[in-house]
Amino acid sequence: MFAVIKTGGRQFRVVPDDVLEIGKIAGDVGTIVQLGEVLVVGGDTPVLGAPFVSGASVAAEVLDHKRGAKVIAFKKRRRKNSKRKRGYRDEITVIRVTEILTDGKAPSVGPRPKKAKVEAPAAEGDAPAKAAKKAPAKKAAAPKAAAKKTAAKSDKK
Repeated sequence: MFAVIKTGGRQFRVVPDDVLEIGKIAGDVGTIVQLGEVLVVGGDTPVLGAPFVSGASVAAEVLDHKRGAKVIAFKKRRRKNSKRKRGYRDEITVIRVTEILTDGKAPSVGPRPKKAKVEAPAAEGDAPAKAAKKAPAKKAAAPKAAAKKTAAKSDKK
C-alpha cells in the first residue's frame, strides 16, 4: 500500500518505513505526527481524492530537525560596480513513515525505542590517557650561514 501526501508545497509518494526530508513541521524528536493531506491511497483498489482523500492520513515518526545545504543567490551587474550576495538554509524535518491510515483511524504504533549504546567496561586501574603531542622543535640557523653573514659585513667596512 502506498500514499501520495502533500506537505510544505511538495508531494511525496510514501510507503511504510520510508525516510523523508520534508519542510520543517512541529513536533519533538521521537514523537508521532499525522500528515492529513493525502491525495491518493494506492493498493488493490486505489482511491483518488478531490482534492484530498477523506478520512485518510499518514502517521510518521519525527527522527531529526536539521538545516539543509546553503543556497547562495549572487547577483552582479557588470560594469556597474554593483553586486549582492545573499544566502539561506532551509529548515528540514527528517521523518520515518510508520503507517498509512484510512477511515479516520488513529496510529497504532508508538515511537520506536532508541538503541542503547554499549560501552566496554573499563578496568579500575586503567584510565584512558591521551598522549600529548608536541610540535617538533624548530632547528636553529646553521652556524655556517651565520658566519658568512658576519664575514660579509666586516668586509664591507
